Amino acid sequence: MTVAPAFSVDRLAQYAKLVRLNRPIGNFLLLWPMLWALWIAAGGFPKTLVLVVFVAGVVVMRAAGCAINDFADRNIDGHVARTRQRPLATGRVTATEAVMIFVVLSLIALGLVLLMNRLTILLAIPGVILAATYPFMKRVTHLPQVHLGAAFGWAVPMAYAAQTDKIPPLGWLIFVSAVVWATIYDTQYAMVDRDDDVKLGVKSTAILFGEQDRLILGVLQVIMMASLVLIGTRAGLGPIYYAGVAVAGAMFVYQQYLIRTRDRDGCFRAFLNNNYLGGIVFAGIVLNYLLR
Repeated sequence: MTVAPAFSVDRLAQYAKLVRLNRPIGNFLLLWPMLWALWIAAGGFPKTLVLVVFVAGVVVMRAAGCAINDFADRNIDGHVARTRQRPLATGRVTATEAVMIFVVLSLIALGLVLLMNRLTILLAIPGVILAATYPFMKRVTHLPQVHLGAAFGWAVPMAYAAQTDKIPPLGWLIFVSAVVWATIYDTQYAMVDRDDDVKLGVKSTAILFGEQDRLILGVLQVIMMASLVLIGTRAGLGPIYYAGVAVAGAMFVYQQYLIRTRDRDGCFRAFLNNNYLGGIVFAGIVLNYLLR
């Protein structure tokens, strides 16, 4: 009578690791641009139902994305130092289970989006396609980080559609900003695995950029800063927002310092620093509407 419950608890623990419940930073990196868009679209606090649905939807779809990502990388992760202990790589979860979890979580996300308007529901279709195809991009292109940015950022036009039933140019500008930002932090993440990926023949922007990685990341960071300033101008945001943007700029400088020697620990710390950057920008937006 004691064996089955222990097995069941262990199984659930492995499923939790598969969908990265123990590593919530991915949720935040997905949430920040969506929250930027939602607050700007609403001109302050958004509709409660829209906020609840999108926060829950982001968490569910990120978990689904992790499951299908590990399914796609099941024969690769065991050869990479950072990922060799993942449940699929060690055999503690099967490929069939990973696919089933992806399907179940995607259906839950579908149930959530059905609570929204027609435009949001239609936008969910390319969103699922982006999420499902991203894990396979590293086999066909050196730009999987850009594809990830589109998958992560797609919550932005969806949030605008749910809040306002339209997507103005400002909404697409925030989407582009989200794509650029994801390319930055996921390239830093890929720099951690670069040596392993080269041996395995896996493609990434970190490999594509080569010795110019810091320079290209710097250019992307400047583009990101310019887009944040343009977003503030188009949305009519005030000094508090720009103060947050200035702090974000300082964080980008700090990230350049962290990756200066391209060691694994420094690159990973730079990646993690982006969570605080996204939160600072969001705080600036929220305070702008609260105090104006």
